[in-house]
Amino acid sequence: MSSSTSAGAPAATRGPDGPPAVELAGITKRFPGVVANSDVHLSVRTGEVHALCGENGAGKSTLMKILYGMQQPDEGTISVAGEQHRFRTPADAIRAGIGMVHQHFMLADNLTVQENVVLGAESLHGIGGRARRRIQELAEATGLAVDPSVLVERLGVADRQRVEILKVLYRGARVIILDEPTAVLVPQEVEELFTTLRGMQERGFTFLFISHKLDEVRAIADSVTIIRRGTTVGTADPKTVSSRQLAEMMVGSELPSPETRESTVTDRTVLRLDDVALYAEAGDRPVLDRIDLVVRAGEVVGIAGVEGNGQTELVETIMGMRRAGRGRVLLSGADGTERDVTKLGTLARREAGIGYVPEDRHRHGLLLSQPLWFNRILGHQTRRPASKGAWLDLDGAKADTARIVEEFDVRTPGIDVPAAALSGGNQQKLVVGRELSGKPVLLIASHPTRGVDVGAQALIWDEIKRARARGLAVLLISADLDELIGLSDNIRVMFRGRLVADADPSTVTPEDLGSAMTGAGAAGATAEGRTTPADDEVAAGEEDEH
Repeated sequence: MSSSTSAGAPAATRGPDGPPAVELAGITKRFPGVVANSDVHLSVRTGEVHALCGENGAGKSTLMKILYGMQQPDEGTISVAGEQHRFRTPADAIRAGIGMVHQHFMLADNLTVQENVVLGAESLHGIGGRARRRIQELAEATGLAVDPSVLVERLGVADRQRVEILKVLYRGARVIILDEPTAVLVPQEVEELFTTLRGMQERGFTFLFISHKLDEVRAIADSVTIIRRGTTVGTADPKTVSSRQLAEMMVGSELPSPETRESTVTDRTVLRLDDVALYAEAGDRPVLDRIDLVVRAGEVVGIAGVEGNGQTELVETIMGMRRAGRGRVLLSGADGTERDVTKLGTLARREAGIGYVPEDRHRHGLLLSQPLWFNRILGHQTRRPASKGAWLDLDGAKADTARIVEEFDVRTPGIDVPAAALSGGNQQKLVVGRELSGKPVLLIASHPTRGVDVGAQALIWDEIKRARARGLAVLLISADLDELIGLSDNIRVMFRGRLVADADPSTVTPEDLGSAMTGAGAAGATAEGRTTPADDEVAAGEEDEH
């Protein structure tokens, strides 16, 4: 195995000179009944950002797992800096200078930055002063500024991502796989990440950048490889190709945008939160404070906020997964009768007409080991078509699962396969189809297109727009600001557990929203971009709460 170069070493040669940093030739990987990769070819030059684009299920994840040693190919070769390798484990890939930053961060919140970086690599520089100095050297050399002594639980999303990158650099990585690295970042954080990547490129680091955000791909990548149905279908120059052209290469057709300005908002209130507060488990500190919120029939209300500012707690309080410490949650059914559901449990709220697309489909949306028809029942087990009186109706559940699979284009060999066998996008389409099939009066859609491809994203957008036109009330939480602006009739900005600003989707820009979300002098920005005195007091009064 070739040795790794330290971050402080002279930059490696960029461009066409020398062998590729990574070359995959003829990679084929078969699973029972499925060919995940078929004769895939990929060549990545040293010092470039090389984007890998394709639909969910196209084979990107399998290919990256093969490169990182998590799976072995049935055919084909892997070369790193001109030397052929066969990676049987991630440890083999790490020794060859390959690192991977996963979409879902793998950090221990109760440990410090230094402890997280060193964990599992104690033999390199110990666990004390030498390790700390090495982390600081890497941080200074790459621009990944972070305090090694701070607890990870105190870090924001962007800082956590820096820690993940430092982890792979600490282990000697020169080629870094970034899986959906901007999925939960606001625009300012995305630009900071891109600045860091460009600086690291100049030092000879190479990146494989996996993303569904095609505008960002075009902004950061030096070249793009497109995978469709398990095989490479072409490469593109991001400087000369449009996002629409990339989408066409990925799915074979043009795709719609989320934007719609035809209002379907009525004056009938479906969800109302009155002065809702939620307190932390320890102490009296409010996680949510003074929340007043109204969602009407035919309306999409978007919630914008940097992750960790109370969006998850807001959703879980509305769903009954957490009990509000103050205030009321009121829901109006199809007949318009308002009902206080504050003290009801989650199942009772679902039965009252709330559909729920959770932010983490694996944790709260699916049982991955169970078949699709079983997952159709989850949360709907007391209602048709999943039940007849006190008994489950398995035939009804299976028939309706087959309908959802067809109507929502869930690509699967059948309804008896486990949910784990589906790609992320197809899992999400199943969840969305299930929740809309329950005829809800309110849909809580939390990051409904996170981590899905452009095809699945467009389908989910269309389904939400159609349901909204039928009179469904939608509360949309999303880190995709274009999605929020395009789908919402009204946007509320959440900052430190409060709703501090309103924005008009027809006039607001992603940059305006990003500024309000981070509280950088615009936490109280109104739809016109001004700051109200009352909201200034809210922001100032909470300066030290967290």
